[in-house]
Amino acid sequence: MTAPHPLVARARSLADDLLAPHAEQVDQGAVPVGHLTEIRRSGLLGLNAPTEYGGAAAPGVVVRETAEILSGACCSTWFVQTQHHTPVLTLARSEGPVRERLLGRLASGELLSGVAYAHLRAYPRVPVRVTRERGGWRFDGTVPWYTGWGLNDVMLLAGVTDADEALFAFTQAREQPGLRASAPMRLAALTAARTVSLELDGFWLPEEAVALRTPHDRWTATDRLRTVNANPAVFGIAEAALTLLDEDTAPPLRARLTDVRRRAYALADDAAPHEHLTERLALRTQAYEVMQAATTAAVVTGGGRSMLLTHKAQRLARESLFLLVQAQTQESRRAHLNALAVGL
Repeated sequence: MTAPHPLVARARSLADDLLAPHAEQVDQGAVPVGHLTEIRRSGLLGLNAPTEYGGAAAPGVVVRETAEILSGACCSTWFVQTQHHTPVLTLARSEGPVRERLLGRLASGELLSGVAYAHLRAYPRVPVRVTRERGGWRFDGTVPWYTGWGLNDVMLLAGVTDADEALFAFTQAREQPGLRASAPMRLAALTAARTVSLELDGFWLPEEAVALRTPHDRWTATDRLRTVNANPAVFGIAEAALTLLDEDTAPPLRARLTDVRRRAYALADDAAPHEHLTERLALRTQAYEVMQAATTAAVVTGGGRSMLLTHKAQRLARESLFLLVQAQTQESRRAHLNALAVGL
């Protein structure tokens, strides 16, 4: 039997020894700094980073497995740390000076990064406008969602320029002149991840803070290739729910989960990113269906106790609702709604 990848083993140890035992408590409060300290020490924040910057440059199978493990153990903690990987990948492809300044520190876990770019998917509406000013860039508008406020060290902030470019730049994740955060939002799920909105009013960053500047339609095309795939966290939540079911209920759901996961990951590994987009979206939707069936079965199994906010089945059911809309695009929403309509 082949030994698991070291990062998979570390993720499993963190999940079993730290995250899962405290998940219900975290769900009712906030992700502890101590959880993130252990993730920083584990090397998991360098999962996608190039080896020359101290990262693991892990293969896709390892990236997916660690995501499944962490999300199934404590989705709030997983969600805070998963924000970190997009800034790492952005810097790895950047040619600006910010790459040398930050990539090694992000790969090592010295710095934890969040992201403020989902609003780019609202285009042609522009929630955050970026304009030239004083040799740098001025940001104005509203970031509707920013996760990890008070937990992250830096953030990757994005907006749209007058030339319809998507511009991404790094800044410290704290209030500054021109940048103000709301109070943490009270959400149906993952309140513990400390999500806020950000108001930008003349917030200025120098040119050297920019990590990426590209035509918005080019960024959208790349983003689409990411968001048509099934999210490993969906399988992680489903797996966690299956552990709450009896030996009669679990096997058929597990068989469905195994089949959808196998087909989704085969496309991710064996096909070019731009191929089989319709099939990828269909498998993304099927993964949601399996997750919802598993979490619903867990709630039914738990009976009245499942209505307690401190019950594991209740937490997983709410987390599954969150994942239905996380990283949602107009295309993925329409595919999901069409599948639901057909099933009626």
